[in-house]
Amino acid sequence: MVSRTTDDYTAMALSGCAAVCEPAFWAGFDRSSAQGFYDYFCQLTDYEPKRAAKFGLPHYSWLCINPKESEDSELAREVIDIIPEFLDRPNVLGIGEIGLNKNTRTELKVLEWHVDLAARHDQMILVHTPHLEDKLKGTRLILDVLKSDRRIDPARVIIDHVEEHTVKMVLNTGMWAGMTLYPESKCTSSRAIDILENYGAEQIWMNSACDWGISVPLAVPRTALEMRKRGWSQERIEAVTFGNPMRFMSQNPRFKV
Repeated sequence: MVSRTTDDYTAMALSGCAAVCEPAFWAGFDRSSAQGFYDYFCQLTDYEPKRAAKFGLPHYSWLCINPKESEDSELAREVIDIIPEFLDRPNVLGIGEIGLNKNTRTELKVLEWHVDLAARHDQMILVHTPHLEDKLKGTRLILDVLKSDRRIDPARVIIDHVEEHTVKMVLNTGMWAGMTLYPESKCTSSRAIDILENYGAEQIWMNSACDWGISVPLAVPRTALEMRKRGWSQERIEAVTFGNPMRFMSQNPRFKV
C-alpha cells in the first residue's frame, strides 16, 4: 500500500475488506543502503497502519529484503540484521516476502538467512516464487530450503504466486499456497478459480496485487464476483476469500479482525 493512494483504501473499505496485510516489497527501484530499508520498515510498522486506520482498516505487515534486491549479499546481511528490532511491533506478522527472483546462488543464500531468522525468532513465513519461465525450478529450490530446516513448521509457511504447475507440489508439503491476482498477467481471476476447482480450497488463499505496475487492490472482491457467476455459494466464497487467510494469519496472536 505504500505505492497506492488513499482512494484505494476507500475502495477497499467500501468493498468490505476487513484488513490489509502488506509484505515488504520492492520500491520500484533498488535501495542503496540499509538505512533506506530501516526507514521503509518504519513506514510499514508506524505510518502505514495509521493511514489505513483512518479508513477503518487494520494494517499488518511482513518484513524482509525482497529477493529483487538481495543480489548484494553485503547489503542483504545488513538489512536482515536490523529486522529483529521491528519484530515486536504490534502489526508485524512474520518474515516476508522472501524467496527467489532469478534463482541465483546469492539469492538462495539470502533466502537461507531469512529462514534462519524466522526460525530463531519463531516467526511465520511468506514466500515469493519467481515470475519467470523457471518458476518451477525456483519453487523446488525454495521448498528444499524450507524442508531442510526442521525448526520450520510447514503450516506456518505460505508459498505465494503459485500457478497450475506448482500448486500441487506446495500443498503436498503441508505448506499453504497463495495466488496473487493480476488483471492482465500472471494469475488472473479465472485462472485462480480454475486452480481452486482442480486442486481444492483447503490451504490456499488469494491476494490482490498492489504494486507499482498494473494491479488492482480489489482483485479479491472482483474474483468473488466471478466465483458467484460460476455458481459458487456465498458460503464457499467466504470460506476461501476470508476464512482461509483468517485461519493462516490467526496463527499469530497479533492478528485480530
